[in-house]
Amino acid sequence: MVKERERATVGGLFALAVIVLLLGLTVYGLVYSIRDLDRSALPVAIPVCILAIVAEAICLGGLFTVHPNQGVVVQLFGKYQGTVRRPGLHWVNPFTTRKALSLRIRNFETGHLKVNDRDGNPVEIATVVVWRVVDTAEASFEVDHYEDYVHVQSEAALRNLATAYPYDSHEETETSLRGHTAGVASHLQTEIQERLAKAGVEVLEARISHLAYAPEIAAVMLQRQQAAAIIAARQRIVEGAVGMVEMALEMLSQKNVLHLDEERRAAMVSNLLVVLCGDRGAQPVINTGTIYQ
Repeated sequence: MVKERERATVGGLFALAVIVLLLGLTVYGLVYSIRDLDRSALPVAIPVCILAIVAEAICLGGLFTVHPNQGVVVQLFGKYQGTVRRPGLHWVNPFTTRKALSLRIRNFETGHLKVNDRDGNPVEIATVVVWRVVDTAEASFEVDHYEDYVHVQSEAALRNLATAYPYDSHEETETSLRGHTAGVASHLQTEIQERLAKAGVEVLEARISHLAYAPEIAAVMLQRQQAAAIIAARQRIVEGAVGMVEMALEMLSQKNVLHLDEERRAAMVSNLLVVLCGDRGAQPVINTGTIYQ
């Protein structure tokens, strides 16, 4: 793999001053040759001055500017010479080719992709990826059109991520796309980074920007989600009610408030569960007799 290395350059202002000075001297020499030299020396002096002017003009082509947060990849006849990152005016061999790459932080949002989650439900998902180039040599020579490569690989990683998790889960220990956004985003960033490492790209952040069931099943899945939520809530309510009943019976027994036989104990448990698990507020019934009548 081609790794980035620094390319030494000549100061651009110094090179520009030298070239302009030589160009001025050459033009002066050409004028002097035409005006003051012997006619016999003109066939030699004029071509030499013209060649010197052409050479100096070619040397001007070696000047280039590097902007802040920019890297310029320098090649000579197809061979990588190095990268210039220091902002300013520089001069290198005018026969080299130079390609500028932005080192600024960039971001893009993928389109809404339709994929199946781990349970096979079609969902629509999109992500925002924040990235930048950290190795200009790899970005230039290891992949073709690194920007397109970033987009395609990010979408591929997002599709792969969506198939690894369910859209939603009511179990706290199970990771889902909707309920664990931070963990899913971290996984997505890691997977995109692994795919883009060979392109000299660093992924700074990747987060899901859109997540929804596909339109054709959205209504059905909403009902299913509501039903699952009701079941999960009921389960929690029953677990809490059983615990409260156990605590009430234990406290009554410890403090010797009541001594109930098995039948009355079962009736009391039934009444407490009805009160604690009911959808509506319990209606009190006043017993004017004893608890046995």
